[in-house]
Amino acid sequence: MFDINYTFHWGQAFRALPQMIDGALITLQIAVLSMIIGILIGVPLALAKGSHSAPLRAFASTWIEIARNTPALFQVYMIYFGVPAVLQGVASLFGVDFRALGINIFYLDSYWAVLVGIAFNNAGYLAETFRGGLRAVPATQTRAARSLGFGAFDAFRLIVLPQMFRAVFHPMTNQMVWAILMTSIGIFVGLNTDLTGVTQELNARTFRTFEFFALAAAIYYVIAKIVTGGARLVAWRLFRY
Repeated sequence: MFDINYTFHWGQAFRALPQMIDGALITLQIAVLSMIIGILIGVPLALAKGSHSAPLRAFASTWIEIARNTPALFQVYMIYFGVPAVLQGVASLFGVDFRALGINIFYLDSYWAVLVGIAFNNAGYLAETFRGGLRAVPATQTRAARSLGFGAFDAFRLIVLPQMFRAVFHPMTNQMVWAILMTSIGIFVGLNTDLTGVTQELNARTFRTFEFFALAAAIYYVIAKIVTGGARLVAWRLFRY
């Protein structure tokens, strides 16, 4: 027979709600920035994957395969721990040891490691999403634009891209929600300013694990619902016709 004698103290959790909200804002900041970077990289990756250049296809395929087929936590680990070590190794090849000089120029802050890691992952997933969106745009659209005097770049920018983004709008919303949830892995590289990091700090001080993480889960849920609800409203406004 187990003697379970746990008393819930929700008051402690709710008193810490302002701190958790501040952490949620950092979570949103990382997710939004990673999505912007992911889109800016994902579009060129999608074009490179479908190009006639073998090196470009190989580069894009490698990025996409790594991003989609390895855990996001591993990707953040490699950026946080691996990149500084590789850069230090390259510097040592030229006889430069910055650590011996007391200079740690290759230190990567946990915030930036998480941001870069999630952006890397987003770019890989979005590239495949965009590639599907580009295929959904009929080739006749480009030919019609060219016949009207548009250059190749203008035809792509003004005709093809808007239609592609319309086709992939809802998958992009799903990726945004995924990016928000992925920020929680920052706790493994010492990020303590996002929602999960703040929650763990509060838990370590009070040992009210269930209360704090239940409240954090509720905040994540509300954020995800706001994002998906806002996306539906935007889609209804923009894509009614």
